Amino acid sequence: MQKGQIRVQTENIFPIIKKFLYSDHEIFLRELVSNAVDASQKIKTLSSIGEAKGDLGELRIDVELDTKEKTLTITDRGVGMTGEEVDKYINQVAFSGAEEFMEKYKDANIIGHFGLGFYSAFMVSDKVELYSKSHKESSGVYWTCDGSPEFELYDVDYSQRGTKIVLHINEESAEFLDASRINSILTRFCKFLPIPIYFSEVGAVKAEGEEKSEEKKEEKSINNTNPIWVRKPSELTKEDYENFYKELYPFNETPLFWIHLNVDYPFNLTGVLYFPKIKQSYEIQKDKIQLYCNQVFVTDEVKDIVPEFLMLLQGVIDSPDIPLNVSRSYLQGDPNVKKINAHITKKVADKLEELFNKERAEYEQKWDSLGLFVKYGMMTDDKFLEKASKFLVMEDTAGKFHTFDEYKMATETLQKNKEGKHTVLYTTNPIQQDAYIQACVKKGYVVIKMETLVDSAFINNMEMKWENTHFVRVDADIVDNLIDKQEAGESVLSKDEEASLKELFNIQIPELHVTTEVKGLSTDSAPVVATRPEFMRRMKDMGAVGGGMTAFYAQMPDEVTLTVNGNHPIYQTLLKQVNKDVQEKQVRSLADLALLSQGLLKGAELTNFINRSVELMEADKA
Repeated sequence: MQKGQIRVQTENIFPIIKKFLYSDHEIFLRELVSNAVDASQKIKTLSSIGEAKGDLGELRIDVELDTKEKTLTITDRGVGMTGEEVDKYINQVAFSGAEEFMEKYKDANIIGHFGLGFYSAFMVSDKVELYSKSHKESSGVYWTCDGSPEFELYDVDYSQRGTKIVLHINEESAEFLDASRINSILTRFCKFLPIPIYFSEVGAVKAEGEEKSEEKKEEKSINNTNPIWVRKPSELTKEDYENFYKELYPFNETPLFWIHLNVDYPFNLTGVLYFPKIKQSYEIQKDKIQLYCNQVFVTDEVKDIVPEFLMLLQGVIDSPDIPLNVSRSYLQGDPNVKKINAHITKKVADKLEELFNKERAEYEQKWDSLGLFVKYGMMTDDKFLEKASKFLVMEDTAGKFHTFDEYKMATETLQKNKEGKHTVLYTTNPIQQDAYIQACVKKGYVVIKMETLVDSAFINNMEMKWENTHFVRVDADIVDNLIDKQEAGESVLSKDEEASLKELFNIQIPELHVTTEVKGLSTDSAPVVATRPEFMRRMKDMGAVGGGMTAFYAQMPDEVTLTVNGNHPIYQTLLKQVNKDVQEKQVRSLADLALLSQGLLKGAELTNFINRSVELMEADKA
């Protein structure tokens, strides 16, 4: 029997472990099960190269909860340890069994590190016991420690190859004596580990007066040992990918498509990324990608590993080049992470281009969801922007899709302004802006729909990145001026009549800054057209969502230009109206109709418009 002190750099490592090793104490179970998997993988490797003799038997890991004894036990049938190895790998915390083994057997699939990973057990335990039998020995060893630097180590009759760790759960960690809690941790962190894991509960405490028993409940296998991302794409069917998606996200609709990642140089990366259906912009949910390290769950906060614009994707990425104790500072500085990030961007771009070229009709049907990814990527990643220009599509108000180059060709003649810039006309609300759209269509213009959450920012970005291009919303000016080629014509009214009309339409509306002009539009155009100058409307939109320096604009009144169509026949009658009260009400109603088309007539002003309309109808009857 050997007694001694654990050789560490500080007098007592356990308070440090309990406070600082991991912020979340449930991680202890991930660490211990990972080590058990590690040991199982080692024995497979040694057996395959002839260094471990005899039958491997069933390689499995058992997690057993004993609520009566207040213990949690993790048992593996892996490589096991000799007394010397226990002393080296457990007592000498500075050494790592996995590191040394991996140096010797570089092709082995090693997960974790004994050292500190093992000591995470003391975050939740008053005492830890370890039984182990090496594949090289006929007898076993026993090690125990109560959380002080003292330990005991001696030989015992432990018949099964492998290691058993018994945790005596402390009072502060009583939550880990709940079977459902243990099951949920195993499901979260160990769901796809490559060695079968079984969880069982024994020794449930009986109510007073009942006969006590230690009846073992039925064991449950909790993991899928062969998830699709470790298999070859050529072996998998569409159903395999869709079924795995359901396993990850049971309540989601079938994904649009997926990308299988499989890289072994210059870094190791496997995984499957899914493009989910997104019905509405406000339904966007990030942080749905799970990061694994050799099938051990690490985190679902994958920012820096996955490009920001692809955080809407779902699925799994697995890389042994990212350690289990992953941290933000590590991710931001690691060169492999940057390479992985760039690789994922390239794979997504290649997949989208392939779909666009081979199945364009189907691609266009999925654009409502795909557009968010593509536009966000074009704004934030210049390399993606270069590729995405080939497969970005824009839907016009007639339902036809155009790439940017196709749109420029279709509008080459009509939609270049006097400076030679291409004018992209767009609508943010085809129903509300229908009158403006129809006026554009009559001119032969092609109007693009820009209705999503990202479109406002996308427009501003693309004006800076696309040469000789600017975007104008259909209600930014009267249709004759939208392309900025020439001013609208003169009206048939005299100068005095124009001045009278301008004075009549000089109305004051709270929270609006109204400018009035009289122009000669076509006779079939509306009597009054309300427009909102592009620049100021954009600044207000940016201020509303961006804050900071632009917040000032959000507080400013909406700027509206009322363009009175002097060629409309209604003014021949309205200017001759002798009843000034009726005349003012008619003018205000015409103005309100124009404002209503812009969604700017609200509250009391809308109520007044309704009441005034009824009064005018009653006056006509009289």
